This record gives sequence, C-alpha cells and structure tokens, in this order.
Amino acid sequence: MPPGPQVYDHGGGVWSIPVTIPDNPLGHTLVHVVDTGRGPVLVDTGWDDPGSWAELCGGLTALGTSVHDIHGVLVTHHHPDHHGLSGRVREASGAWIAMHAADIAVVRRTRDAEPGAWRTYLVAKLEAAGAPDGHTAPLRAARVGDLPLPQPVLPDREIAPGELLDLPGRRLRAVWTPGHTPGHVCLHLEEAHPANLAGHGRLFSGDHLLPGISPHIGLYEDPEEDAVTDPLGDYLDSLERVGRLGAAEVLPAHQHAFTGAAERVRELLAHHEERLTGLLALLTTPLTPWQLAERMEWNRPWARIPYGSRTIALSEAEAHLRRLVKLGRAEPVPGSDPVAYLAV
Repeated sequence: MPPGPQVYDHGGGVWSIPVTIPDNPLGHTLVHVVDTGRGPVLVDTGWDDPGSWAELCGGLTALGTSVHDIHGVLVTHHHPDHHGLSGRVREASGAWIAMHAADIAVVRRTRDAEPGAWRTYLVAKLEAAGAPDGHTAPLRAARVGDLPLPQPVLPDREIAPGELLDLPGRRLRAVWTPGHTPGHVCLHLEEAHPANLAGHGRLFSGDHLLPGISPHIGLYEDPEEDAVTDPLGDYLDSLERVGRLGAAEVLPAHQHAFTGAAERVRELLAHHEERLTGLLALLTTPLTPWQLAERMEWNRPWARIPYGSRTIALSEAEAHLRRLVKLGRAEPVPGSDPVAYLAV
C-alpha cells in the first residue's frame, strides 16, 4: 500500500476506508463508500476519535470527494465503532443517517438514561447472574459523574427489513439480521459483480458475517420490559437467511472482503452448535451465568480478561444459556439464588 490514506477500490463504485478503533484488537472499521446518483453514501462511519475522523476525511479526499459531499449514512448497527462518527458526518454535510428501528430504540434509551439509573440496573443484572462482589463493588462505589453515558446521535430515518433503499443508480436492499444487536442490518447490493464472480451481488455484512471471527452475541434489553429475548437464536436464524442470498462477495466491517459466504455461514453454525454442546458438558453441575462464563473458552484465560470485557463475556454466556433453555436442553434449578442452570 503506498504512503497516504489507505483506501481500497472494490470496483463498481464501491470503496473501503480503514478507520482506526483506538486501543482495540480489531484494529479498524472498514467504512464503505458507495457511489450513487446523489453523491457518495457511507456504510458505517467509524469510531468518534480525532485520529479516526482524520482517517475518514483523508480517505474520502483520496477518492476525489469530501466529507462535505456525503449524501447519506447507512448504519449497520448502533455500536460506536460503526455509528460513532455519524454525527460529525451529518454536521459537515447535512447527510441523513439511517438505522433499523430496533437499534434506534437502543440509541434513544442510551441518550435518555440517567447515569444513576443505568448503574443501578447494571449492578442488579450482574448480581442476578452471580457476579462476585469484587466485580460489582467498583460500580456500586462509583459516583454518578464517574459513569458518563455515551450520547450517540439519533438517526433521521429507519431502515425497513426488505427495503430497496432510495439510492439512484443502485440496487441496495436491507436485510434484517438481528443477533449481534437487535437491529443489525446487512445491505445486499443486488448488482452484477464487477469482476463477474459467480453469485448474486455483494453483501455489506457489518459485524454479522466476518471471515475469521464470530461476533459477540449479547443482551440489549429494555429495562422497562419483561420480554425474554433469544439473541443467539436470532443470530443463527439470520445467518441461515444470509446464506441463502448467494452473495458472490462479502464486504464486512472488519478484517477483509471474502468470497464463499455460504461456506462461512456453515462454519459459524457449526461453531455455535459445538459451543452449545460444550456448555452442556459444563452444566452437568449447576452453574450461574457468571460461573459458566468463567469456564467458557475465550480468546485468553479468564484471569487475563479485562474488567469491562468480563461483563461483555457474561452477556454472551447468558445469551447461550437462553438458547439452551429455549431448546429444552438446560433449565434453571428451582430455588437457586442467584439462578443456576443445569443440563437436561
């Protein structure tokens, strides 16, 4: 790659710009630029950081355009490495921002939440999952002002499942793929591949379908509602739906573009089935969600997982437990407090 902004031409009026995620092993978010009859449209924007903003602006300049020319922003999901710079893009260009309604609801709850209420809710969730006092104590002791909540911008538009987006000169269809977040969307470019690869167009897959890793599956629930969600089940169903699209190439938000979408879907389905089977072996004795998370396989030993990442890992353990319960393969132990689970 020559010196200067790193941009990649995927052909057919589609480019990607790597935008750094500070202090994160993922390295960067691939912000995709799609040429349309009304100007460039971004798929995601990257982390809200001065260096990341400079990379995005520099990449657009290298493509012969500018952040001021952006017509719209399509956000695959609400996470800050995807939605973080959307507000700055809108301020600079007047571009609209679009996101699925379920993730807009998460953004709105985040913006409206009082820090004290969020802390109380999180501590209660952790305690109910069996987190030890050593993990919850820092949250209980923190002052409200020490726990600032992010203020992501509210999108202007909703992305409707199955919608053919209003982008002149392009056929880009929204595919709702919940799991990683409740409103995650992939975007299917229903156009012939510029390199004539066999298959049906190209897929902007966000975090849903990645070439070498499986996305985090966690819980994003409204504290005011009692509904029990099944995010892992949603993710697995969404994977199968994406596999049936037959995309010739996948353009994810991390790592690199790849072919063989159907094969990658099968690998991920097998991975999660293997993981669920492994968890059943652990649940031959009753375990709380926290105890299960401690025993699960991660990319490093539990003792080396940072504090904040343990909370995320716990959320993923709970998502897997819910799937096992829904399938009738595990059940809560009556009278246990915090609730422990046992394989059936």
